[in-house]
Amino acid sequence: MAIYRFRVTFEDYEDVYREVDMPSKATFLELHETIHKSTGYDQDKSSSFYVSNDQWKKGTEIAFQPNQRKKSAGVLLVEDVRLSKFIDDPHQKFYYVYNFDRPYDFHVELIKILKEEDGKEYPAVFKKVGEAPKVVSAANFPVTGDEDEDDDYVEEVGEEYGVDEEDDYDMFDDEEGEEGEGEEKSSSNEDY
Repeated sequence: MAIYRFRVTFEDYEDVYREVDMPSKATFLELHETIHKSTGYDQDKSSSFYVSNDQWKKGTEIAFQPNQRKKSAGVLLVEDVRLSKFIDDPHQKFYYVYNFDRPYDFHVELIKILKEEDGKEYPAVFKKVGEAPKVVSAANFPVTGDEDEDDDYVEEVGEEYGVDEEDDYDMFDDEEGEEGEGEEKSSSNEDY
Protein backbone atom coordinates (compact mmCIF):
# COMPACT_ATOMS: atom_id res chain seq x y z
CA MET A 1 0.00 0.00 0.00
CA ALA A 2 1.18 3.54 -0.77
CA ILE A 3 1.91 5.97 2.06
CA TYR A 4 1.39 9.68 1.54
CA ARG A 5 3.70 12.02 3.42
CA PHE A 6 2.09 15.42 3.88
CA ARG A 7 3.73 18.58 5.16
CA VAL A 8 1.20 20.52 7.22
CA THR A 9 2.22 24.16 7.66
CA PHE A 10 0.45 26.92 9.58
CA GLU A 11 -0.34 29.64 7.06
CA ASP A 12 0.67 32.46 9.43
CA TYR A 13 3.60 30.58 11.03
CA GLU A 14 5.64 29.12 8.17
CA ASP A 15 8.42 27.98 10.51
CA VAL A 16 5.97 25.69 12.34
CA TYR A 17 5.05 22.51 10.50
CA ARG A 18 4.33 18.81 10.85
CA GLU A 19 5.03 15.95 8.48
CA VAL A 20 2.51 13.14 8.71
CA ASP A 21 2.43 9.75 6.99
CA MET A 22 -1.01 8.61 5.88
CA PRO A 23 -2.07 5.38 4.14
CA SER A 24 -3.59 6.06 0.73
CA LYS A 25 -6.81 4.35 1.84
CA ALA A 26 -7.17 6.69 4.87
CA THR A 27 -10.00 9.21 4.99
CA PHE A 28 -9.80 12.96 5.41
CA LEU A 29 -11.20 12.40 8.92
CA GLU A 30 -8.06 10.42 9.79
CA LEU A 31 -5.90 13.22 8.38
CA HIS A 32 -7.86 15.76 10.46
CA GLU A 33 -7.33 13.66 13.62
CA THR A 34 -3.63 13.09 12.90
CA ILE A 35 -2.99 16.80 12.37
CA HIS A 36 -4.54 17.58 15.75
CA LYS A 37 -2.72 14.81 17.56
CA SER A 38 0.44 16.58 16.41
CA THR A 39 -0.72 20.09 17.39
CA GLY A 40 -2.59 19.26 20.59
CA TYR A 41 -5.70 21.09 19.38
CA ASP A 42 -9.25 19.95 20.07
CA GLN A 43 -10.33 17.71 17.19
CA ASP A 44 -14.05 18.39 17.68
CA LYS A 45 -14.19 21.77 15.92
CA SER A 46 -15.95 22.43 12.64
CA SER A 47 -13.25 22.38 9.94
CA SER A 48 -12.80 21.87 6.20
CA PHE A 49 -10.25 20.71 3.68
CA TYR A 50 -10.30 22.32 0.22
CA VAL A 51 -8.67 20.72 -2.79
CA SER A 52 -6.20 23.40 -3.96
CA ASN A 53 -4.00 24.37 -6.84
CA ASP A 54 -0.39 25.60 -6.65
CA GLN A 55 -1.57 29.09 -5.62
CA TRP A 56 -3.61 27.67 -2.68
CA LYS A 57 -6.94 28.59 -4.29
CA LYS A 58 -9.80 26.75 -2.61
CA GLY A 59 -11.62 24.20 -4.72
CA THR A 60 -13.87 21.29 -3.69
CA GLU A 61 -14.71 21.38 0.03
CA ILE A 62 -14.53 18.32 2.28
CA ALA A 63 -16.07 19.23 5.65
CA PHE A 64 -15.95 18.07 9.26
CA GLN A 65 -19.11 18.91 11.24
CA PRO A 66 -20.58 21.14 8.50
CA ASN A 67 -23.41 23.56 9.23
CA GLN A 68 -26.90 22.94 7.87
CA ARG A 69 -26.39 25.22 4.85
CA LYS A 70 -23.36 23.21 3.72
CA LYS A 71 -25.17 19.91 4.35
CA SER A 72 -28.11 21.11 2.23
CA ALA A 73 -25.69 22.06 -0.55
CA GLY A 74 -24.33 18.48 -0.54
CA VAL A 75 -20.83 19.16 0.82
CA LEU A 76 -18.51 16.14 0.95
CA LEU A 77 -17.87 14.76 4.45
CA VAL A 78 -14.38 13.94 5.78
CA GLU A 79 -15.49 10.53 7.04
CA ASP A 80 -16.76 9.51 3.58
CA VAL A 81 -13.83 10.54 1.36
CA ARG A 82 -10.53 8.68 0.98
CA LEU A 83 -7.35 10.69 0.43
CA SER A 84 -6.57 8.75 -2.77
CA LYS A 85 -9.73 10.12 -4.41
CA PHE A 86 -8.18 13.62 -4.58
CA ILE A 87 -4.50 12.83 -5.16
CA ASP A 88 -4.03 13.76 -8.83
CA ASP A 89 -0.60 15.33 -8.55
CA PRO A 90 2.62 14.16 -6.81
CA HIS A 91 2.58 17.54 -5.01
CA GLN A 92 -1.16 17.71 -4.37
CA LYS A 93 -2.21 20.59 -2.11
CA PHE A 94 -5.11 20.99 0.30
CA TYR A 95 -6.04 24.22 2.04
CA TYR A 96 -7.28 23.35 5.53
CA VAL A 97 -9.33 25.62 7.81
CA TYR A 98 -9.51 24.46 11.41
CA ASN A 99 -12.22 25.77 13.76
CA PHE A 100 -14.41 28.25 11.89
CA ASP A 101 -15.21 30.08 15.16
CA ARG A 102 -11.55 31.02 15.73
CA PRO A 103 -9.88 29.76 12.55
CA TYR A 104 -6.34 28.63 11.89
CA ASP A 105 -5.44 28.08 8.25
CA PHE A 106 -3.04 25.36 7.17
CA HIS A 107 -1.33 24.41 3.93
CA VAL A 108 -1.27 20.64 3.50
CA GLU A 109 1.03 19.48 0.71
CA LEU A 110 1.90 16.00 -0.46
CA ILE A 111 5.72 15.87 -0.43
CA LYS A 112 6.44 12.14 -0.93
CA ILE A 113 4.77 8.88 -1.83
CA LEU A 114 6.41 6.02 0.06
CA LYS A 115 6.02 2.27 0.39
CA GLU A 116 4.49 0.94 3.57
CA GLU A 117 7.12 -0.16 6.10
CA ASP A 118 6.55 -3.51 7.81
CA GLY A 119 5.77 -3.16 11.49
CA LYS A 120 5.08 0.58 11.34
CA GLU A 121 1.65 1.85 12.39
CA TYR A 122 -0.14 4.39 10.22
CA PRO A 123 -1.19 7.16 10.33
CA ALA A 124 1.96 8.47 11.98
CA VAL A 125 3.60 11.81 12.76
CA PHE A 126 6.97 11.68 11.01
CA LYS A 127 8.35 15.08 12.02
CA LYS A 128 7.43 18.05 14.26
CA VAL A 129 9.09 21.43 13.78
CA GLY A 130 8.23 24.38 16.03
CA GLU A 131 5.57 24.73 18.65
CA ALA A 132 1.94 25.06 17.62
CA PRO A 133 0.57 28.51 18.49
CA LYS A 134 -1.86 28.69 21.39
CA VAL A 135 -5.51 28.49 20.42
CA VAL A 136 -7.39 31.70 21.24
CA SER A 137 -10.43 30.86 23.28
CA ALA A 138 -13.80 32.24 22.25
CA ALA A 139 -14.22 33.20 25.94
CA ASN A 140 -11.70 36.00 25.33
CA PHE A 141 -14.07 37.53 22.79
CA PRO A 142 -17.54 37.74 24.34
CA VAL A 143 -20.27 37.55 21.76
CA THR A 144 -23.95 37.80 22.64
CA GLY A 145 -27.11 37.72 20.63
CA ASP A 146 -28.96 40.02 23.03
CA GLU A 147 -29.58 43.33 21.28
CA ASP A 148 -31.06 44.94 24.41
CA GLU A 149 -27.67 44.59 26.06
CA ASP A 150 -26.20 46.97 23.45
CA ASP A 151 -28.72 49.66 24.42
CA ASP A 152 -27.78 49.28 28.09
CA TYR A 153 -24.13 49.61 27.16
CA VAL A 154 -24.73 52.92 25.36
CA GLU A 155 -26.61 54.30 28.34
CA GLU A 156 -23.86 53.26 30.74
CA VAL A 157 -21.19 54.89 28.58
CA GLY A 158 -23.21 58.10 28.42
CA GLU A 159 -23.57 58.23 32.20
CA GLU A 160 -19.92 57.37 32.71
CA TYR A 161 -18.75 60.33 30.65
CA GLY A 162 -21.23 62.81 32.13
CA VAL A 163 -23.52 62.98 29.13
CA ASP A 164 -27.11 63.61 30.06
CA GLU A 165 -29.32 63.52 26.98
CA GLU A 166 -32.08 65.75 28.39
CA ASP A 167 -29.67 68.58 29.27
CA ASP A 168 -28.06 68.43 25.84
CA TYR A 169 -31.39 68.74 24.06
CA ASP A 170 -32.53 71.52 26.41
CA MET A 171 -29.44 73.51 25.44
CA PHE A 172 -30.50 73.42 21.78
CA ASP A 173 -34.08 74.30 22.67
CA ASP A 174 -32.94 77.36 24.65
CA GLU A 175 -30.84 78.66 21.77
CA GLU A 176 -33.73 78.34 19.34
CA GLY A 177 -36.09 79.92 21.84
CA GLU A 178 -33.82 82.95 22.36
CA GLU A 179 -33.41 83.51 18.63
CA GLY A 180 -37.12 83.08 17.97
CA GLU A 181 -38.14 85.73 20.48
CA GLY A 182 -35.84 88.54 19.31
CA GLU A 183 -36.17 91.00 16.47
CA GLU A 184 -32.86 89.88 14.95
CA LYS A 185 -34.40 86.73 13.51
CA SER A 186 -37.02 88.59 11.50
CA SER A 187 -34.52 91.16 10.29
CA SER A 188 -32.01 88.45 9.29
CA ASN A 189 -34.68 86.76 7.20
CA GLU A 190 -35.23 90.00 5.31
CA ASP A 191 -31.53 90.10 4.35
CA TYR A 192 -31.89 86.88 2.40
